[in-house]
Amino acid sequence: MSSDRLPSRSENFADWYNQLVLRAELADYAPVRGCMVVRPYGWALWENIKQELDKRFKATGHVNAAFPLFIPRSFLEREKEHVEGFSPELAVVTIGGGQELEEPLVVRPTSETIIGHMYAKWIKSHRDLPVLINIWNSVVRWELRTKLFLRTTEFYWQEGHTAHATYEEAEEETLQMLNIYADFAEKEAAVPVYKGLKSEREKFAGALRSYTIEAMMGDLRALQSGTSHNLGDNFARAFDIKYSDQNNELQYCWTTSWGLSTRFIGAIIMVHGDDQGLILPPRLAPYQMVIVPIFRDEDQKAAVFEAANKMMAQLSEFRVKLDLREGVTPGFKFNEWEMRGVPLRMEIGPRDLEANEVVLARRDILGREGKQKVSQDRVADAARDLLSDIHSNLLDRATRFRDENTHQVDSYESFKEVLENKGGFLRVYWAGSSEDEELIKAETRATIRCFLMDPPDGKGRCFYSGEETEKVAIFARAY
Repeated sequence: MSSDRLPSRSENFADWYNQLVLRAELADYAPVRGCMVVRPYGWALWENIKQELDKRFKATGHVNAAFPLFIPRSFLEREKEHVEGFSPELAVVTIGGGQELEEPLVVRPTSETIIGHMYAKWIKSHRDLPVLINIWNSVVRWELRTKLFLRTTEFYWQEGHTAHATYEEAEEETLQMLNIYADFAEKEAAVPVYKGLKSEREKFAGALRSYTIEAMMGDLRALQSGTSHNLGDNFARAFDIKYSDQNNELQYCWTTSWGLSTRFIGAIIMVHGDDQGLILPPRLAPYQMVIVPIFRDEDQKAAVFEAANKMMAQLSEFRVKLDLREGVTPGFKFNEWEMRGVPLRMEIGPRDLEANEVVLARRDILGREGKQKVSQDRVADAARDLLSDIHSNLLDRATRFRDENTHQVDSYESFKEVLENKGGFLRVYWAGSSEDEELIKAETRATIRCFLMDPPDGKGRCFYSGEETEKVAIFARAY
């Protein structure tokens, strides 16, 4: 890992981000344009994300399954909005085994169509419902502009697909999963989010309605961090997913889909990171603590290594890395683990052994203010308290940053002025059309990120059309 300093976050956020992903060894560029290799450190972070989400999914009755990578091209053509939405992004296989295929195969961009085909086979009666399936896989979307984790041709995610007897049950499921994403983002990743409904222009292709969690990044842009879609009966009609109700009459199912991807790793980087590197939330970090032994000679080394190993035994409840590398200085190690965002660092040397102490240093608060001496006998208790406090501090800091950069505007002129001079999220009353939204995007590059789920009581005038409305929207420039 290079010892050179990162680009400044405030001066060149994009370069800071790209360099940090590479130098913290989260991911690297693959030989195929737009693809990435997720390195072990990045994959460990993704595994922790998966574990926390999977636990929540299973607690709400969902089960995991696997579906094929290849989908017949004709499947995507059955749902008009869906095929129109995804056509520019499709990767299509026309030759297999050296011969031209009778029907081209699409490398899955998302799985609604193959799911619909299978659900039509499996669902016959109201007793078969609901079907609550989640899959962990990768998908391919042929992106023109790519960025590691945020937008790559192939990316990893989970996609949930459910089928229900009624619209009300499908809507309840859609909102339940949105709330699970928001709960995960804040409680595990310390990333505050706005929950809301996507506009007609921004919703998922083929959905009746789409919900989203939106987070503010360190450069004041928005990142769509997870979505949940009520598909209505659109896919059920396209794929003939029917069930026999209690009156023995055939009814179409109501279906949902929802997903969160490796772009959430990008959110963690951009919400919490600083000029020294990553700051990883303790509950998801691959290593929650790193132990750095400090010594000058062989006698000191033996005693310090023995004490460090004893500390490891005390810390079995945490994910701990013991850095026993020789040939590099403690300072080099400090800088490297700061770059990689480990929440807590333990320093242990000869003086600490004499005092029966260790030094614990927080990643979220650098320098003396973030260091404290702790008795070796209570290291586990201290680590537990500090990791909890680090999570709270990260969430409070990110929430304060978002709120301070969310601006209420009441006219289009002030909207443009604030967007150019301050950036961030613009909170407005909205009664405009999709055409109005398109015009605003063309002029300002800002889009409706969502309509807030819990807007303030009362009505206001739309900042663009002047019409009275209860709908409150968040506009922003986004990734």
